[in-house]
Amino acid sequence: MTGTLDIVRQVAELRARVKYWRDQGLSVAMVPTMGALHDGHLTLVRTALEQADRVVVSVFVNPTQFGPNEDLSRYPRQEAKDAESLDGVGCHLLFAPKVEEMYPEGFATTISVKGVSAPLEGVCRPGHFDGVATVVSKLLLQCLPDIALFGEKDWQQLAVIRRMARDLDLPVRIQGVPTVREADGLALSSRNAYLTPQDRAIAPALHRALQAVAEGVKAGKSPAELCHRAAADVIAAGFASVDYIEVRDADDMGPVETLARPARVLAAARLGTTRLIDNIGIEP
Repeated sequence: MTGTLDIVRQVAELRARVKYWRDQGLSVAMVPTMGALHDGHLTLVRTALEQADRVVVSVFVNPTQFGPNEDLSRYPRQEAKDAESLDGVGCHLLFAPKVEEMYPEGFATTISVKGVSAPLEGVCRPGHFDGVATVVSKLLLQCLPDIALFGEKDWQQLAVIRRMARDLDLPVRIQGVPTVREADGLALSSRNAYLTPQDRAIAPALHRALQAVAEGVKAGKSPAELCHRAAADVIAAGFASVDYIEVRDADDMGPVETLARPARVLAAARLGTTRLIDNIGIEP
């Protein structure tokens, strides 16, 4: 059913709508996003609609998770198009707060999730996960959904949010949803819009490199050697640089030398002006 999407911008409006649903005995799911929605986001919404009676999607480009030299100013903002997409899949409510609503004057609290946030993106983007944990905790407390859904493409982010929700006893089930990919393996991302046609042709090499690492680890080969070779392959394919390709424990992001528990091979690499991230699972 379409044509029923409402938009609210204040926390009080969001809470009033959720209370109205709760009073009717309805369950609620939330999908936090930064907008520029693509089919990966819409897959999260469709999954949410299967699991709850009502679905809230937030669109908020969160300034606290961008570093000083990152792309906050040019991050795509297209609320009208996003609202049309959400309406088309049957989302019930769009929460689109202004920065002043989320971070009013005098805001002074930061949530930091130690350990799981430290490697990989934690090294490349200091403070990024503090911004993520803070804004996601606020969104979950503002809405108090039964379930919140996040894409597995940002696997370390998902691990940070799961740890935060456990540690803070947030009464919300955190669910990961598998990465949506193009036919050639490229993970859907809002930042793919920055790729030139030439870059777009090169981009799937990152996913192929991760697949080779995963197959090698399952065959008992050294993760470190496989990742070193994968980084060289990605550079040879035309990427400008590789921030990391590493095999990590799927839950706590600790290093993996032998495959005893579920793991992920995670990567970040730069192609032209665009930084792409991806990961795939490795089951023992």
